[in-house]
Amino acid sequence: MMKEWADNKGMKLLLLGGTADGRILAERLHQHNISVIYSVAGLVRVPTVECNVVSGGFTQFGGLECFIKQNKIDAILDVTHPYAEKMSTKAINVAKVCRIPYWRFHRKEWQPQAGDNWVLLNNWDEALSFLSTKQSILLTAGQLNQSFIDSLYELSIAQLSDLSPEIQPRQLLRTAVKPKAMLPPTMEWIKAIGPFTYGDELALMEYYNVDVLVTKNSGGDSTIAKLAAARDLDILVLMLKRPELPSATQVFYSRDECEQFVLGVCNAL
Repeated sequence: MMKEWADNKGMKLLLLGGTADGRILAERLHQHNISVIYSVAGLVRVPTVECNVVSGGFTQFGGLECFIKQNKIDAILDVTHPYAEKMSTKAINVAKVCRIPYWRFHRKEWQPQAGDNWVLLNNWDEALSFLSTKQSILLTAGQLNQSFIDSLYELSIAQLSDLSPEIQPRQLLRTAVKPKAMLPPTMEWIKAIGPFTYGDELALMEYYNVDVLVTKNSGGDSTIAKLAAARDLDILVLMLKRPELPSATQVFYSRDECEQFVLGVCNAL
């Protein structure tokens, strides 16, 4: 149950979160007395923030459009994960129907550094040819679909005939929540929530003799240490490109810039 609005004046903002950036922006805007509803899927943890929080999606309210109309939302600020394509697309379409602005904050993409060995992927199927010769795969790309995981298992089975008996192909899947897909016997689940340090990432890759890292270009500082560790260990990185999202009314890559813009709009009301 959400709390009643403390102030019916000014802008009512729906902030779609689930990231550290979303939580920080929700807290900052709330401190400026902006009426903020912070929405989070709640799969990992529900954040402790002073503003109203909606956990578990909008189906419970009859859908996003109904929620916006019932709560008289004036604008949407999308601070979801850069790969939350479904949610972002839904939000911008609903914003158009409701005739309210849709703003998006996305942290900047990681850029390859000197010494990196990156291969950019358009989809996960493109990764399979690079993984067919790898013996220890570290997957840090969130929830993976069953089809891709099944393909990885087939690759590991095919490798058995080419490897000596004492060598077994290994696949490590690190996620914050339990995988939705059924994992094969060759895949080990590592439950972990960032931020991760360089030392921890280096120790993990060395312990498991990782020879390829599979990840998404999430950006930010929370999980960037794995890229530095892979660079120093000369490990191949398969990097999934970000999805192309529909155009937003405004796009921000800096939290400060985003915050100042929202405050400016509110002050102009």
